[in-house]
Amino acid sequence: MRLLALLGVLGLAACGGVNTKIYEGTEPPLVLEDYFLGQTRAWGMFQDRAGELKRSFEVRIDGKMVDGELVMTEDFVYSDGEKSQRIWRIKRVDAHHYEGRADDVVGVAKGVVYGRALNWTYTLALPVGDKTYHVQFDDWMYLQPDGVLLNRARMSKFGVELGQVTLAFRKL
Repeated sequence: MRLLALLGVLGLAACGGVNTKIYEGTEPPLVLEDYFLGQTRAWGMFQDRAGELKRSFEVRIDGKMVDGELVMTEDFVYSDGEKSQRIWRIKRVDAHHYEGRADDVVGVAKGVVYGRALNWTYTLALPVGDKTYHVQFDDWMYLQPDGVLLNRARMSKFGVELGQVTLAFRKL
């Protein structure tokens, strides 16, 4: 019975969160297909749930519009020398919604934007050693007045936070 109560509390906690609409009208407005068109650079880190820095990385991003979609090629270089690439295909659905796809994203990423803030939610197939885990991302981006884009993502599995990813983007 205690286990059911604990799962219920975790489920309720996972449902709560910030409503993107509270950022309506905030400046500068974040328009992904404008911000990520061309060359962008980012620096980031992953911290475990205790806050310990586990890994840092740099990302070079090349964005192009192809058939009405923003195609973003992200080239990652990690502090341990590992390299990887993710190619996002992002489509604007309406004034406030985006959909995104990438090879390591399970299904479709859903984005909601109001004013300067964007919230992405998606499941990522994350390889760890010889296994792959499906982890959920609750990803928030906030455009700053000087063109810097700050990004903070909570990574979880079964509603339990595994850690956080923090990035700072700069348009080149």
